[in-house]
Amino acid sequence: MLKILSESKTGIFLLCMLFLALFDTRFSILDSHAGIGNQDSGIEQWDSAKYIGIDEIRPGMKAYCLTCYSGTKIEKFEMDVISIIKNYEPGRDSFLVQGTDERFIHTGPVWGCSGSPVYIDGRLAGALATAYTYSKDPLYGVTLIKDMLRVGRDNRPRPRAAQHGYSLDFSRPIDFAQIDKQITAQSLSNKRSLTGAAALPCPLVTSGLPAKVNEQLNSLVEPFGFAVVSGPGPGAGLDIDMDVKLAPGACLVVPLVSGDITMEAVGTATEVIGDKVYGFGHSFLGYGPINLPMATGQVHTVVSSIARSIKLASAIKIVGTLTRDESTAIIGRIGEKPHIFPLTITIDDYRDTGKRVYNCHVAHHLSLTPMLIRSTVMGAGLRLGDLPPDHTIQYKVAIGVEDQETITFENVSTDMGMIEMLMESVSPVTMLMNNPYKKVNIKSLDFDIRIIPKSIVSHIWSIDLSDSKVKAGQNIEITVVIESVLAGMKKYNCSFRIPDNLAPGSYELTICGGFGYEMFLRKSASYRLVPQNFQGLMESLKYLLNIRRDKLYCILALPSGGITIEKAELPYLPPTKMLILQNAKRTLRIQPYQHWLEKRLDSGTVIIDRKVVRITVEK
Repeated sequence: MLKILSESKTGIFLLCMLFLALFDTRFSILDSHAGIGNQDSGIEQWDSAKYIGIDEIRPGMKAYCLTCYSGTKIEKFEMDVISIIKNYEPGRDSFLVQGTDERFIHTGPVWGCSGSPVYIDGRLAGALATAYTYSKDPLYGVTLIKDMLRVGRDNRPRPRAAQHGYSLDFSRPIDFAQIDKQITAQSLSNKRSLTGAAALPCPLVTSGLPAKVNEQLNSLVEPFGFAVVSGPGPGAGLDIDMDVKLAPGACLVVPLVSGDITMEAVGTATEVIGDKVYGFGHSFLGYGPINLPMATGQVHTVVSSIARSIKLASAIKIVGTLTRDESTAIIGRIGEKPHIFPLTITIDDYRDTGKRVYNCHVAHHLSLTPMLIRSTVMGAGLRLGDLPPDHTIQYKVAIGVEDQETITFENVSTDMGMIEMLMESVSPVTMLMNNPYKKVNIKSLDFDIRIIPKSIVSHIWSIDLSDSKVKAGQNIEITVVIESVLAGMKKYNCSFRIPDNLAPGSYELTICGGFGYEMFLRKSASYRLVPQNFQGLMESLKYLLNIRRDKLYCILALPSGGITIEKAELPYLPPTKMLILQNAKRTLRIQPYQHWLEKRLDSGTVIIDRKVVRITVEK
């Protein structure tokens, strides 16, 4: 074919045109992949009859937005285009609009209007997304629709480690207190700028939480861009037959906790294409792929304030799942089932007339879920106010893990509020969800809590030994007197048989409560609390959670012998084989095996101190 064309002038001309066309097509494809040349490159849904680009927008043009100020009714609010902002962020343009409707003027910028679609000449231009702090006028920055429609176009898989909510050190013994500190620590804040525009925070509307818990929750989630506000409970003023659809301008709710206690983030839907919903006009958390419930909602009212006007809204029905979360928008899929798990809290509070049961569902998110659980349980426990100075909490917890045996434990805490219980329950959930070994889905979480108006703190009054000098093979009798303020003194007895082969010498006998016992374990057998794999993590958690605070521990430390390899215990390994295994070239973690004898006695009190006495084994 090429030979025939090249044999005439007309053929040569046609041949040149063919090569030019191929050349132009090749570079058009390259430009499209590079995201240059065409402002709408990479957008499959772009329709110039439906959408308007920034190059067509001019200051002074009339615009309007769709949003919901009351109930579920989507209303039209007139606006003016104020200014075009080029390179608002690297590679992104924007424009400013100002509302002219009286209600917009009265409220100023409203938290919860994020995502409200803006139209010019009947075509969708973008979504309300940013505002100026303390602005008296309803002045908004708009995220362009072309930038929102690009969200989700990058389907490259992300390393799972990059999605972790917490950076936990799995090479060290498990420490619930350190994990809880990381959960409650102040992160880098996304507070609104006092000098420039910033993304409108999403109101996190709560119900069923005391004011004090709301304040603590706000300090936890504010760095994520939320503003906690107490609002109506679930179903307040709601017609249960109401059939609300997600549409441009409709209230879009993310129910992070639903049920008897609720925590719901509020925004607005911008565009709906098939089963795909675009909203917010800015990121929710900015984590890329996500799995959070997406619900229709109703607006109860707009609270007008100079500092921050907020939509008070609540979810109506979960209709899908948020699947993508990027800097310019969130995307949800209607009909897709989100991952949420049941949280049941049973409270038996002496101040109440009887047991109270809270049935909730919690969204599964690496960063937020520990905070949500913490606040929900605390809210249920403090419903009737702070606990008195003298109090005791008895609790049973069951953590259901998909495809694994349920982790169950029970314990007691006194005069410490709900801190110890929350550390022991929320920290394991955090570790399971953020572990580096495998993806874990929490299946359920159940609390059975009893609050008693008395302190059971006690301390060791005295320790008596039948004889401080014994011989191998003999028994040693121990009498411990525990004193508590209310119960007075109580005597406990236990005995140890001295091993027949124990070498003569001086040995430590430790008498303590749960705190002291955990300290002993961390010093003598820390490897039991260091997970090497997922199954090891489950075992370490169960081992640590089995340490009861209401027991008296008597521990007789013996000479070390044998070794441990990682978590495998070889207590009676001959010394010759130990030398071989302890070769410096081996990468396995090897340490001496610590022998000890222990007895656990039910004390019914929380012993806060630790005493050590010495016994002498004679020849």
